[in-house]
Amino acid sequence: MEVFLQQLINGLTLGSIYGLIAIGYTMVFGIIGMVNFAHGDIFMLSAFIALIFFMLIASWFGAGLIVVALIFVLILAMFFTSLWNWTIERVAYRPLRGSFRLAPLISAIGMSIFLSNFVQVVQGPRNKSIPPMLNKSITLIESTTYSVQISYKQITIIVTTAVLLAAFWYIVQKTPLGRAQRACEQDRKMAALLGIDVDRTISITFVMGAALAAVAGVMYLVLYGVVSFNDGFVPGVKAFTAAVLGGIGSLPGAVIGGLLIGLIEVMWSAYFTIDYKDVAAFCILAIVLVFMPSGILGRPEVEKV
Repeated sequence: MEVFLQQLINGLTLGSIYGLIAIGYTMVFGIIGMVNFAHGDIFMLSAFIALIFFMLIASWFGAGLIVVALIFVLILAMFFTSLWNWTIERVAYRPLRGSFRLAPLISAIGMSIFLSNFVQVVQGPRNKSIPPMLNKSITLIESTTYSVQISYKQITIIVTTAVLLAAFWYIVQKTPLGRAQRACEQDRKMAALLGIDVDRTISITFVMGAALAAVAGVMYLVLYGVVSFNDGFVPGVKAFTAAVLGGIGSLPGAVIGGLLIGLIEVMWSAYFTIDYKDVAAFCILAIVLVFMPSGILGRPEVEKV
């Protein structure tokens, strides 16, 4: 039982990171119907931006202020990552929005390759690490054979995901920006006729998705303490899988899908073998889509005539 509870905590932590990335996928797809396959590399880029600022703070003020500076690093990572994604949307996606359906997809794959190689050239192919942070733990269950613990960084990741999900759900459901996003999701041409700036709304959506990816990147760096230039592909694919599993287009569904993928990975690694944890996650996705093609919280697509 103790092992199960510990793996449950670990799975929720990993799933929270996947959920934050998945929200970016589901927001962009919900509005323009495009899968931004560069989103995983945006997540990786944000982790490197956070690492650079961590190193600068450590060299300027000493290691003792790293934990205190976490919030500032988070803000800076969100700003610069959002700026990157805004530029990508303007350069690589907007000119192709009226083109044939595969053009933006090919552009997104090309941008993913560009970002991965750009970071490899600038930062090098080796793993980059930061000093350990928030390593203290709270013991939940004390046992002679096994103790269940939750670390401060796990608490930070889970709470951050819950707060951001609530905040972004409120923005989408209760604010004028959210109404504009939902209008663009239903019919961009009609939204434009009603006076909504569609281009601005789409750009803001890309910025919001990048900000969430930046939070996930910082949390990933804090959790593992190391990042590499190729860390965007696998988490990006898993986050996209989470978005599809939860119902792409649904913010709560993206987080639920992320939590499920994280739990499946961790539980499979603990009770079976770590070699097939990714296979298990994708098999569960296939099974769910067979019986629920729209995902857990997704809505069936209605064809406009």
